[in-house]
Amino acid sequence: MKGYKIIVLAKQVPDTRNVGKDAMKADGTVNRAALPAIFNPEDLNALEQALRIKDNFPGSTITLLTMGPGRAAEIIREGLFRGADDGILLTDRAFAGSDTLATSYAIAQTLKKHGNYDIIIAGRQAIDGDTAQVGPQVAEKLGIPQITYAEEIQAIEKGKVTVKRRLERGIEVVKCPMPLVVTVNSSAPDCRARNAKLIMKYKHAKTISEMQEANDDYLHLYSDRPYLTIKEWTVQNIEVDMNELGLTGSPTKVKKVENVVLQSKGAKVITSSDEDMDQLMRELIESHTIG
Repeated sequence: MKGYKIIVLAKQVPDTRNVGKDAMKADGTVNRAALPAIFNPEDLNALEQALRIKDNFPGSTITLLTMGPGRAAEIIREGLFRGADDGILLTDRAFAGSDTLATSYAIAQTLKKHGNYDIIIAGRQAIDGDTAQVGPQVAEKLGIPQITYAEEIQAIEKGKVTVKRRLERGIEVVKCPMPLVVTVNSSAPDCRARNAKLIMKYKHAKTISEMQEANDDYLHLYSDRPYLTIKEWTVQNIEVDMNELGLTGSPTKVKKVENVVLQSKGAKVITSSDEDMDQLMRELIESHTIG
């Protein structure tokens, strides 16, 4: 049974449940240093789909690819703890301030450099932007087909992937030839928990930058155990047009970020009497809530 080369696109995102007054910089970009960082939820759903393929097709490998600052290596370790095989951190100051267009360009160029993939799986969207654009844009830039709103990768046979999609008014099952990009909904199964054995195996996994900053004398581990080295790529490792990166390559501008808290301004007690029910229906119809 053939194994497959799977790339999972993941992002470390600010926890949007804790947006405060310092969440935005003057230039309109998110102040990520002011917010707790988490593994983007739908990317975890995507990782689970990749892990299920690996379970069903021995010999399959999963590479986690993320773009971000040095601390984004943390989600690569999270992926390793759950069953991924390796990871690439794409990090460079030239990527700072990238919108979806610049981000998808950098990721697509990285994938062209990396090559050797059958399936690219990503979460539908990131909670810090909610655009659902990066996955489809990557597919377009690579010139390969895509399946969006995936809830389950049901089968792979004869070079084609069968996917169940969850749409607004129902579901559909589609087939697509490889290589392809699949973006996964939050309605897909949750990602499995960390594996204790994998935590012990990869707990010292680090990028080159992290090794240089570490005070612990674990350097001998990385020569003895090469799998502990997380690949760290910059613009020097991929072929890019610098004008397509960062703020220069990002036509999207964020004007304002707010933390909106919905509050109840009043309450009305309604009994089960015919009179109260009739009045409630009148109010709902008049406000066009129903009817």
